[in-house]
Amino acid sequence: MSGLRILVPVKRVIDYAVKPRVNRAQTGVETANVKHSMNPFDELSIEESVRIREKKAHHAHAPPVEEIVAFSAGVPKSQDIIRTAMAMGADRGIHVVVDEKDALEPLGVAKLLKKVVEQENSNLVILGKQAIDDDAGQTGQMLAGLLNWAQATQASKVSITDQTTVEVVQEVDGGVQTIRSKLPMVITTDLRLNEPRYASLPNIMKAKKKVLDKKSLADYGIEESGVRLKTVKVCEPPPRKGGVKVEDVDGMIGKLKELGAL
Repeated sequence: MSGLRILVPVKRVIDYAVKPRVNRAQTGVETANVKHSMNPFDELSIEESVRIREKKAHHAHAPPVEEIVAFSAGVPKSQDIIRTAMAMGADRGIHVVVDEKDALEPLGVAKLLKKVVEQENSNLVILGKQAIDDDAGQTGQMLAGLLNWAQATQASKVSITDQTTVEVVQEVDGGVQTIRSKLPMVITTDLRLNEPRYASLPNIMKAKKKVLDKKSLADYGIEESGVRLKTVKVCEPPPRKGGVKVEDVDGMIGKLKELGAL
């Protein structure tokens, strides 16, 4: 094996600090004039890819990182987060321009990523375990299935021990477990994996000169997004009723009986 060719999918989402609001038509969440940024789990993926490259200097047996490619499929403004990824350390970017009305679902994204992996000859895909807008948490697993590659989900630590072996500590119900596999591989990242770096101004300026290829679905042999789900209506959850105070335990028991909870 000559080296790692890492593909990092990133997604443009409403900034995690913004409280989403349902639009007037109740067809979805309001996105106009709302701050957007890179999906937080994807920031972890970019950071980990760069750290793998940096760790090579201290691990003689680890393979070198030949290239880190940031990829996104979305509206024209998605190029902004690809530039951010390149400012964090990705070598180049690929942007498949997709209209907002044709937004891809997880299976469609996985099929597209499979084409990208094959075209870019990638041997390691690192992506967030989920996007904070739809919270599907499916794309990584679907991609691994389509590629017939090993996968490690919800990674909290990634170690490349030799030229072909990857060891991942992943979070599971009730604790963690360590798995080991051979490349090629799909890894999805979890919050405890690392703390993403800030893109410095010099690196932001350098990122403007890095290659960002604009593509279409047709360039990868995909004619349409294949949307299978239709959102009928989106509405706010009903407001919670206010609580009441009781003087003592007997009062609490009486109130629970009154509410039919006992």
